[in-house]
Amino acid sequence: MPDHIIINKKINNFKKKIFVSGDKSISIRWVLFASIASGISKAKNLLVSEDVLAAIKIIKKFGIKVIRKKGLFVIFGKGMNGYNYRKNTVLDAGNSATLGRLILGLIINSNTPVKLIGDRSLSKRDFKRVTSPLSKFGAKFKLKKNFSLPLTIQGSKKIKSIKYYETKGSAQCKSAVMLAAMRANGTTYIKAKKSRDHTERMMESLSLPIRVIKKKNYDLIQIKKVKKIKKVNYNIPSDISSSAFFIVLTALSNDSELIIKNININPSRIGVVTILKKMGVNITFQNKKIYKGEEVADIKIKSSKSIKPINCPTSLNSSAIDEFLVIFLVAAKANGNSYFKGIAELNKKESPRLKWGSKILNKMGIKNVTTNNSIKIFGNPSLKINKKIIIDNYLKDHRVFMTSVVAALSFGGIWKIHDSKAIRTSFPNFLKVINQLKKK
Repeated sequence: MPDHIIINKKINNFKKKIFVSGDKSISIRWVLFASIASGISKAKNLLVSEDVLAAIKIIKKFGIKVIRKKGLFVIFGKGMNGYNYRKNTVLDAGNSATLGRLILGLIINSNTPVKLIGDRSLSKRDFKRVTSPLSKFGAKFKLKKNFSLPLTIQGSKKIKSIKYYETKGSAQCKSAVMLAAMRANGTTYIKAKKSRDHTERMMESLSLPIRVIKKKNYDLIQIKKVKKIKKVNYNIPSDISSSAFFIVLTALSNDSELIIKNININPSRIGVVTILKKMGVNITFQNKKIYKGEEVADIKIKSSKSIKPINCPTSLNSSAIDEFLVIFLVAAKANGNSYFKGIAELNKKESPRLKWGSKILNKMGIKNVTTNNSIKIFGNPSLKINKKIIIDNYLKDHRVFMTSVVAALSFGGIWKIHDSKAIRTSFPNFLKVINQLKKK
């Protein structure tokens, strides 16, 4: 079977209700917290993707039992000090920077060297941004000269608390430090630029010794040593990042309407909704509720007859960082020019996404001006594509693949999109859900 798909016509109008897969950020965190909990933890709607399965494989290497039965995942936690560290252990984080960085914080007390590796894409990413603060706890690291994987961590028996100032708006770095702080003597103080806060919310829902003080541009976090974690039972809500592709597809389609059920609408994750609303997209939340400290709702979207350009506020960057590629497609159809700045972090993702965003727009015939930190998109409300477009050699970045699919279905043309298996890392059912929208 060829590892590519061909799309040669736009999607017809639709009116549907769909479910998307479980939230990846929460799924990975549930696996990690459940592994150090005391007792048996259960999760429904866990995302069954390569990234989450890599997390399960890693905790199994430390002697943690995991079983799956009838859509339910069960983890037999052995407590805060239950990991069995063996010699010559190699952990493979696959494509997941979240997993690769968070697991280093969790094994800060390893009593033998542990090696961390990843796939081709992850092995290009900067790990010094997380090993630098973690080394202050007392762990020792060996990295390649360019601070990438593979690396080796040697933990410490005496983990000391630290003070850490996170300036990049990286939830991964912040969370790695938070996990390490759970093992440290004393109180760890963190001042962090605004970013996703799933780790904080999960810790608070478990009644762990954490205190979060929210300021306008940053958060102050205090964490004391954790002695015990109770079992972590979780019905994981669906993923807003996965939903974003269907939100945009609906907005760009004619006479369509979509309801996406039970989505995590954590305020640190819904920058895509805020941005698209500013651009005139009709989006509403329904049936809002709080679950385990997370905000959950159904999302309703209607087709947009007119899309406004945006000078995107940088304050929304961190809460939309994974959705900018598909947001650029909306800007492509805007009646005017849109500007996104302060987004250099996009090029530090699975692929250089800012460069790929520009490349996709160029292939579509949309003029754009890109720097290493910004993009200006010259919208064309009348855009119709009548040519062949090939998408390949993008480091198998799942979001490049899914963005290309949405572009093909929204604007037409003949698209040959390679590496369709890329979606296995985060959203294996993506094409199945697309097909649901195609069916009358």
